[in-house]
Amino acid sequence: MQVDARFRFDNFVVGSGNRLAIAAARAVSESPGAVYNPLFVYSGAGLGKTHIMGAIGNHVQQKQKELHVEYVALDAFVEQLHAAIGSGEIERFKQRYQRVDVLLIDDVQFLTGHLETQTELLRLLNTMVTGGRQIVMTSDRPPMDIADVDERLITKLSGGLIVDIAAPDYETRVAILRAKCEDRGVKFRAGVIEELARLEFTNVRELQGALNRCVASQTLGGKQISADDVLGLVGDVLDSTPKGTPSRGFKPDEFQNFLSDVANAVAQHVEGWKVRIAEAMQFWSGQGYKVTPLEHMLNERKAPANWEQLLRGFNAAVERLHLLEQLALQSDPALAGNEIFRDPQRLKDAEAFVQKVQAASTPPPGPSSAFTRATFEVGTSNQLAAKACEAVVEEPGQKYNPLFIHGPSGVGKTHLLNAAGNDLVNAGGNPSLVACVSAQIFMDELIAALQEGTVDRWRARYRAVDALLIDDVQFVAGKERTQEELFHVFNALYAEGKQLVFASDRPPKELDGLEDRLRSRFEGGLVVEMHSPDRELRQRLYKRFLSAADPEARDELLMYLADRPASSVREVIGTVNRLLAAADLANVELSLAVARAELEPEGTTHRAVPAVRAASDTFFLDDEKVVWEWSDVGSRLIEELR
Repeated sequence: MQVDARFRFDNFVVGSGNRLAIAAARAVSESPGAVYNPLFVYSGAGLGKTHIMGAIGNHVQQKQKELHVEYVALDAFVEQLHAAIGSGEIERFKQRYQRVDVLLIDDVQFLTGHLETQTELLRLLNTMVTGGRQIVMTSDRPPMDIADVDERLITKLSGGLIVDIAAPDYETRVAILRAKCEDRGVKFRAGVIEELARLEFTNVRELQGALNRCVASQTLGGKQISADDVLGLVGDVLDSTPKGTPSRGFKPDEFQNFLSDVANAVAQHVEGWKVRIAEAMQFWSGQGYKVTPLEHMLNERKAPANWEQLLRGFNAAVERLHLLEQLALQSDPALAGNEIFRDPQRLKDAEAFVQKVQAASTPPPGPSSAFTRATFEVGTSNQLAAKACEAVVEEPGQKYNPLFIHGPSGVGKTHLLNAAGNDLVNAGGNPSLVACVSAQIFMDELIAALQEGTVDRWRARYRAVDALLIDDVQFVAGKERTQEELFHVFNALYAEGKQLVFASDRPPKELDGLEDRLRSRFEGGLVVEMHSPDRELRQRLYKRFLSAADPEARDELLMYLADRPASSVREVIGTVNRLLAAADLANVELSLAVARAELEPEGTTHRAVPAVRAASDTFFLDDEKVVWEWSDVGSRLIEELR
């Protein structure tokens, strides 16, 4: 069964009684199967359970069109199961629901007495939760209060999130009534809405039925009602309705259908221009737009001379509002359904609003221009990582997605990451928006967004990029909320074929505190290691860094320095700075002799160094870290003086 398209988050009024339920529903719709699985929502009749369930389904279908969403009432589920058993097609029944990614089951309280249905539902629940597929259920009571239900099923439901919806408070009732009036284009005198909201209806259907009576009285009676009239109009409904029983007044759509019938009958006896305007009013009001200018025209006794032009202008204004809303959503998805995009008379306000939104929507930090591919020296120790980045730049999102680079500190991961980001930016076409940030900045921005209540906008910034590169990703280990947000951003970008690159000091399998769902995604692309600089690379690095002070650095000096082990590029740079400072202090040109005097232990000749190294671990120790211990200093001295 298809989800009712009228049920959306943007037309659901949030109050204290349903705030938790709507927050959970939004989380589920953003990441089906990842959080609150299963989600169980319960409340009395008419409080919005079905609306919330439909909003989840519509949001998932809008944002993740590849997912299969199925809505079914429990009685229909029972009928399908019995029909399958009767026709011997139970396997086909099972296969049908195995293809569902998001399953919405309404009115689960009717499980009582259906043992076969409970067994099948338990099996289906286990399969979907284990497979990471979302299931949402609603009921008029919590699972443990549903009579004659398998204990295993109750336990499974309790493993997700069970949340209730309370009756709307006064403020929520006022908000609901105002929203309904805006949708219908109905206006009451001051105090009528507030007086109606003071009456403690047990659910939204009763409240809407009472509103229908007031609308009907004012519309058909030919005069506006006052606050004093409210109790007389709806008091019998309020008094005669038992606590928790749905209203016996008008059904939600009953009055609207009545008005439609009246409109059709009247249309046969009115002028054509009024029919055209009335049809436009009905269409655009059904789309959620305010139609006040059309109402004014319809109230005219004679057709305005330019009524067709005015009607075309109204239609054009609505189309422009739709376009403006789409532009705003690119900057902030939370603006969907904002009232400023529903009133054609506020077109200029909407134009200015979108300009402010776009100005305030700053993209994430990009790669540093200080790091370029031309200044990145390649050797055998980093050649594989460099070639992987080149492949990523050539075909973003196609090869090696994600690319995970790891290696010890100082070997050039940050340089290579930013260089790849700059190449992606300069490549032209897609990607055009590249985010290149450290994990610390990623976390700090998230924390600031949580404090300011702008998490949706923060998410939108990162989900709008064409490529995401994160340095020092090892720092997200142990940060639960950061990992959760990174997981969702990763999924959103990966699903759209956008490039992801990460750098870390360790491979994913060695990152303690990293969730398995992120670890598996990091390892699902290409994991490549960068090592300490090899001899050839060290020689090129020394030549590059010394060229600023001595463009004609002698080969013998470069070969000498290249022979010395260096664990990182930073160590190479440190050695260069040390030698330049020593030469400057001695007021001489940097030479091999100056380098030896600075880098070798005092009193040790260069020729003695190989002999010392032969007796030591030449891999882990350099010249300055070798210590000799003589067992008999006196005998050694006599031997030297002979």
